This record gives sequence, structure tokens and C-alpha cells, in this order.
Amino acid sequence: MTDPVLDSPGGWYHFGYGSFSRKKSQPALKPEQIGKIDLILLSHHQHKDNFDKAGREFAKTVPRILTTKSGASKMQNAVGLDNWESYKVDTLKVPNIKITATPAQHHPWWLPEFFSGKVIGFMIEWEGQNGAYYISGDTVYFKGIEEIANKFIIDTGIMHLGAVQFRYLTGFGKYTFDVQSALKAAKLLNLNRFIPIHYSGWSHFKEEGTKALDDLKSQLNNQNLFLLEPGVEHQLE
Repeated sequence: MTDPVLDSPGGWYHFGYGSFSRKKSQPALKPEQIGKIDLILLSHHQHKDNFDKAGREFAKTVPRILTTKSGASKMQNAVGLDNWESYKVDTLKVPNIKITATPAQHHPWWLPEFFSGKVIGFMIEWEGQNGAYYISGDTVYFKGIEEIANKFIIDTGIMHLGAVQFRYLTGFGKYTFDVQSALKAAKLLNLNRFIPIHYSGWSHFKEEGTKALDDLKSQLNNQNLFLLEPGVEHQLE
């Protein structure tokens, strides 16, 4: 599981430094419907659109969480990873699975990192796969994407979109990919499959819902674009 967000819609959430957002969407599944989770990949703990109150409670029932060093210091069942640090998972379900933290930049280039806090993405590798699975985490396009492309052969990208902005604070500076920058990253990473997530359900997402999907559909062919239906299980490989 990645970045559990399980609160009901309607509430307002503070993200720090005067930033607020309202949750607009209902979770596809209730916590009791999710079933047993072995591992959570948490890109960051400090923002409620990635880790809300119900998500935090659910995470306490999961044996292991991989996240940032700062996030891990606040949870008993978490392991903190720095950029490029790997963690091997011992399980019979997937042979020789290795998860590597990848760099992410969750703020416009002209703001310091402390404004939004540390964020990581994840590269998931296992024996016999066609290429790695990349979870971008909340990031904009920056030089770290080029470093990732140079280090890994990637099959599938799970890309955090939304074009997050807080216009009353930082104008049109973005905190996550918009469609165009995500497509630029996908081309550089040579993705065979593009899975969009994190593009709807919050008032601070400025490129959301059907608009984001329509833009993706117009620029990616059906073979490359893989859309997940909320609450429905999909087999990827």
C-alpha cells in the first residue's frame, strides 16, 4: 500500500505555513474492507493528502512502513530511508524484492525543502520482472528525475499528478507534476506503462479529475496508459 488516505470527505486540513485544503472525495474502500497489508510505502508523513488521520490509524496495524528518516522517527513500525538507500523484503510472495528510495522535490525550485518537508519516491525491483516499478511520490520535474533514469531500467511508473498549487501563498508554483511535466518524466524514464494517481479529491489539486485524464489520453496511447478504477483489483504483472 502507498500513502493511505482514508478519511471521509468534507474536512479542511492544514499543511503548514498557512496552507489549507479541503478533502472532496470518498475513499474507495473502508479500512475494514482493505484486508491484510504487509507493507506501506509512505512517500512522506507530513501532509494529510498522503497520510490522514484514518490512514495513520490503519498504518499502526501494518507490520512495516518504509518512509523518510523524519517520518520513521515518529512511528514505531517504520524504517527510514535516505535517497538511494535500499531495503530488502524477505517474503515468499515475491522473490528477492528490493525497494530503493528515490529523490523527490515537493516544492517549486525557488523554495527551500523545509517549506514542504522531505519526500521520497520508491523503486521496486524483484526477481524475474521486465523492469522496475517506480512510484514517484509527490514531486515536480527536477534534475533528480534524470538521475533516476540513469540508474534504473523501469517498466511501470506510478505517477503522482494534480499540479498542486497554493496560489494565495506561492502563486503558480507547483508542488507536484502537472500532466505535461509528468509526460516529460515518463519519456525520460522510458516508461512502458504510465499509471496516474494523486490527481483528484482535494481543493489544492489544480489539474484534476477528467481534465487530467483527458489530457493523458490525448497524448498517450492505450498501451502505455493504465487507469486504475478505485476499489477494483487490477493485476499488473
